[in-house]
Amino acid sequence: MQHSPPPLFKQGASARVKVVFFAILSIALLLVDSRINSLVRVRQVVGTALYPLQMLVLMPRDAAQNVADYFSSTSALQKELNSLKLQQISNAQAVQKTQLLQTENDHLRQLIDLKARTPSASVLAEILYDARDLYNRKIILNKGSQHGVTLSQPVIDEHGVVGQVTRVFPLTAEVTLLTDKNQAIPVQIQRNGLRSVINGRGRSAFLDMRVTSNADVQPGDILVTSGIDGIYPAGLQVAKVAQIENKATNTFEVVLCAPLAGIDLHKQLLILLVDTDNLPPPESEEARAKKEKINRKVTRDSVKDATKEPSVDAAKESAAPNGAPATTAKPANPANPTEAAPVSVPATSVKEVR
Repeated sequence: MQHSPPPLFKQGASARVKVVFFAILSIALLLVDSRINSLVRVRQVVGTALYPLQMLVLMPRDAAQNVADYFSSTSALQKELNSLKLQQISNAQAVQKTQLLQTENDHLRQLIDLKARTPSASVLAEILYDARDLYNRKIILNKGSQHGVTLSQPVIDEHGVVGQVTRVFPLTAEVTLLTDKNQAIPVQIQRNGLRSVINGRGRSAFLDMRVTSNADVQPGDILVTSGIDGIYPAGLQVAKVAQIENKATNTFEVVLCAPLAGIDLHKQLLILLVDTDNLPPPESEEARAKKEKINRKVTRDSVKDATKEPSVDAAKESAAPNGAPATTAKPANPANPTEAAPVSVPATSVKEVR
């Protein structure tokens, strides 16, 4: 059997001859290039000609690297964004906490200053929680009978009256706010001294005060405690007149007042340790008017008795036994003849006036 290829497919020299030839040629070129450096320009020309082919071959590799870099950078940026968001939230919480502490610090400083300026003893208390009652406005403080707190003591802040202690426990106390519908405080207008009573309106943000239609009340007037109830010291700020509701069919006007105290703004309050058990009972308007009427009657009678001229019979009776002329009564104060000495009024006259 013939194993040699047919003459048509014969291709010159054999493979061994070709390998030997090209090996010798390569070695010769290496020696020539190392000795003479004559192939530098040839390499540059060949490299320039093959550069586009190299870039074309490298494009799949560069595309794969770019895709990998894109996904890795996106993942890194997403992680960094999440970290920055968490840091921003943490910083915002810290800023809010700092602002809250600053506000609380300023509030406590004002309360301490108010405590130093208050003549009566007081104790600083903190609100524990708000009594969850839809019909009443009450708060619970962390001070009780062990700290000297008793019933009916007023509770204030740096702006004005907050309420009144209505229940006392050994370590806590319940305070009824002045906005409670069952709470009433005697007040007077700081501008003209007009007295009235202010009442709460439950969950409403305003207080209610009723005055006559011709009363001198203006929006913006400051209402302070009058002190006639024997509980609240006089001069504590309560509210500001916000609106006056005029009703033509009624002889009274409803005055809406905005509380001045920060009832829903702060957690620290001041309890005035007023001994309400030893306070004198409040004097009613009727008793005060009757007392003023008696005083005017007594003064008028005293002036009349001191300024009238003595009669002839009284002059004769006052004459001296040896025939000396009778002397007339002299006023108590020579500089003011109309001012007379105090004259005691019989009990019957006072009774008749009453």
